[in-house]
Amino acid sequence: MPVSAQYLAFDLGAESGRAMLGGFRGGVLDLREIHRFPNQPVHDRGSLRWNVDGLWAEVRRGLALAEESRPVSIGVDTWGCDFGLVNRAGALVENPYHYRDTRTDGVMARVFQRVPADDIYAITGIQFLPFNTLYQLTAACAETPSAIEAAAALATIPDLFNLRLTGTLAAEFTNATTTQFVDARERTWATGLLSRLDLPVRLLPPLIEPGTVLGPLVETASAPLSGTPVVAPACHDTGSAVAAVAASGARAFLSSGTWSLLGIEVPAPVITARSLALNFTNEGGVCGTTRLLKNIAGMWLLQACRRSWAEAGEDQDYAALLARAEEHRDPFLSLVDPDHPSLLHPRSMPAAIGDYCRNTDQPVPATPGACTRAILESLAFKYRVVLDALEELISQPITQLLVVGGGSRNRLLNQFAADATGRTVIAGPVEATALGNIAMQMVATGAVGSIAEARTVIERSFPVDRFEPRAPDRWEPHVRRFKQYLELTCV
Repeated sequence: MPVSAQYLAFDLGAESGRAMLGGFRGGVLDLREIHRFPNQPVHDRGSLRWNVDGLWAEVRRGLALAEESRPVSIGVDTWGCDFGLVNRAGALVENPYHYRDTRTDGVMARVFQRVPADDIYAITGIQFLPFNTLYQLTAACAETPSAIEAAAALATIPDLFNLRLTGTLAAEFTNATTTQFVDARERTWATGLLSRLDLPVRLLPPLIEPGTVLGPLVETASAPLSGTPVVAPACHDTGSAVAAVAASGARAFLSSGTWSLLGIEVPAPVITARSLALNFTNEGGVCGTTRLLKNIAGMWLLQACRRSWAEAGEDQDYAALLARAEEHRDPFLSLVDPDHPSLLHPRSMPAAIGDYCRNTDQPVPATPGACTRAILESLAFKYRVVLDALEELISQPITQLLVVGGGSRNRLLNQFAADATGRTVIAGPVEATALGNIAMQMVATGAVGSIAEARTVIERSFPVDRFEPRAPDRWEPHVRRFKQYLELTCV
């Protein structure tokens, strides 16, 4: 039996990272995890940052564990928006800031005083979020000018790891678009916009398309694997997740995890007064496409609640919380806008949810199960609102929602999503991000002829679950009520 070709994908998320090996043989792809590691931010002199050197040590460990498999190629994807400043030798000037650090509080408003939001959106087509790189770099120029002066280049997180893997610094397009630095129509850096804000365009590396072979792996990363081609897949994790599935036409995608990213793949950016009013984003996709989507807070709310409960001595298991939420006898008792500013980085998420409910004249969830139910129902309602808005923007009905990522295993949320949206939910593959990463490696190395062929291989290789609406009539009366809470947030 012929040996399968192996592809190594590093998928670094906001809570954990994995090294995954994909084996391709006989038109079928399999996937196995060879290394998993936590990704915990560090507190440094009052700021919240990423431990890049610790993550790099884990990446090197993953390379060591892959030595016997002799991968055909290697690819890295990570979260977006954050960046490191590197000097001429390629070393970090300082540890990168975490996107939940408070240094960007109020920065968006200051930026808009210099360049109107309409102008920024007309060029970049990117959703306004307080932690976008545009506002992080503005904050850095104001608060740590010495670091800016010492820097030779800005490297987003995946570009930083690719630099360490190959010695080459380039900005992969899908991740670069999350900076709000890119002209969405021209697919180039928006240097004119950055100059209007007095931001240092000298720090921007050259842009490259997903599927570019960056170069060979250097010996300092792994001597046994040195020379292995390193491919820039869709280096933004959502870009890789969407690369794994066909989500266009009547099929929208939901990349479900710490964040919920809901959207559709379109052939060109949708930048209109209405898409601005609805705060939709146009992120770069693979093979010249655009991902028209909206960021939603996702399972971050429940993750933060669990952290607060654990600190109070109540360690709450996810499975138990979901079981209690399903058994809860009072549906729709308390609803929150998952993207309300008060829920972005509160000291205590349960307390913040309680304050939100009091401020909107709703009962405060009295138990972890009730709180979990409120979070899941609220997310499902937010999916409904975003899907309806997406239909308006593309002038086409959406009948299916493809849920990928770790959240696709959350059967309760999947059923809630089907009921709230009135649409069929197709859940899986769970490891879409790693699979999309591998798909672009396969395209880059010639194992498949196109991304469409790679998607067909993935669909053939990994089963999915279907969830049909069971009780949409119970959800429909509460949609208007939920929309009223959104009006308080205006997003």
